[in-house]
Amino acid sequence: MLFSHPEFDHHEHLSFFCDAETGLKAIVAIHNTSRGPALGGCRMFPYASDEEALRDVLRLSRGMTYKSALANLDLGGGKSVIIGDPRKHKTQALLEAMGRHLESLGGHYIAAEDSGTSVPDLKVMGRHTRHVAGVAYRTGFDGTPSNGDPSPVTAYGTFVGLRAAVKHRLGSDDLTGLKVAIQGIGNVGFRLAQHLKDAGAELWVNDIHADNMQRAVDQLGAHAASAEDILTLPVDVIAPCAMGAVLNDRSIPAIRAGIVAGAANNLLDRPEHDAALKQRGILYAPDFAINAGGIIDVFYERTGASPEKVRAHVDTIGDTLTEIFNRSDRTGLPTGEIANELAEERFTKHAAGAGLAPQRLSRTG
Repeated sequence: MLFSHPEFDHHEHLSFFCDAETGLKAIVAIHNTSRGPALGGCRMFPYASDEEALRDVLRLSRGMTYKSALANLDLGGGKSVIIGDPRKHKTQALLEAMGRHLESLGGHYIAAEDSGTSVPDLKVMGRHTRHVAGVAYRTGFDGTPSNGDPSPVTAYGTFVGLRAAVKHRLGSDDLTGLKVAIQGIGNVGFRLAQHLKDAGAELWVNDIHADNMQRAVDQLGAHAASAEDILTLPVDVIAPCAMGAVLNDRSIPAIRAGIVAGAANNLLDRPEHDAALKQRGILYAPDFAINAGGIIDVFYERTGASPEKVRAHVDTIGDTLTEIFNRSDRTGLPTGEIANELAEERFTKHAAGAGLAPQRLSRTG
């Protein structure tokens, strides 16, 4: 039963969409809209089962509530997943069908790009709905035109957070010679690798797509690593930038890095893995804190803010993580638990400022 599902967390809305003509099978989950409309990516992935897709969308949507609250954004948490291989099953007709289904939700959920989808895909959906984001052309951080893709800002924010973690653990944010293993070298992972390469880091990479990995080897001088080894290499930092739940009973005992700081959502397989990392002396940058750059960028697209304002807000990711790390040191609590507490504090402060009654915000894993 849905309401007794282990990942159901007082979600406000759940929709299942099926379109026989295009083959679309999708789920939309809205977790909380107290701060504003639910905004989150539309992921396309060949899930092994419907249950796996449901678990993912419930966890991801809940994480978006925390991410927006922690980033001080007037947005709620939502997510959508399309079941299918984006390299085989994605068609314009399928994307248009998804757009029609998004429109039927009346703006309570706003979709952006995610793993397996792109800005052009969202624009196809946008033929049938107003409720897509991250698609507007504007000037990016470096002064060049941006097509609305939030991936560069997600990568930059992850880099800012990784650097803050390194400074906290190693006492310096000079990344020269730092050894970093990146799992997932797609849109976000490759751009994170570029930032790290420019800062003098040495890179190891893995990706399920051989061409992505080869690009990092050819263009960035990265070392290719196997899927089995990428999280257990003797490096300073591991940066998971692919799918979630990679920090689990099997991987955590084998990690040899002192820091985990990556862009993937829901890195912890279960909430208790937060404490397991701390017990091993591994500094964990909570994913919904470090990867908030994309949602910040999409939020400001809706307000028309300048690139300088966007970058200044993304730079606060480092400050937020430093506060989390320091609180963890003072209290002895794991960093993920501290991040939850900080998000709840900001959520409550927002509700009080808006004259709203306090609402329950359940803990995310």
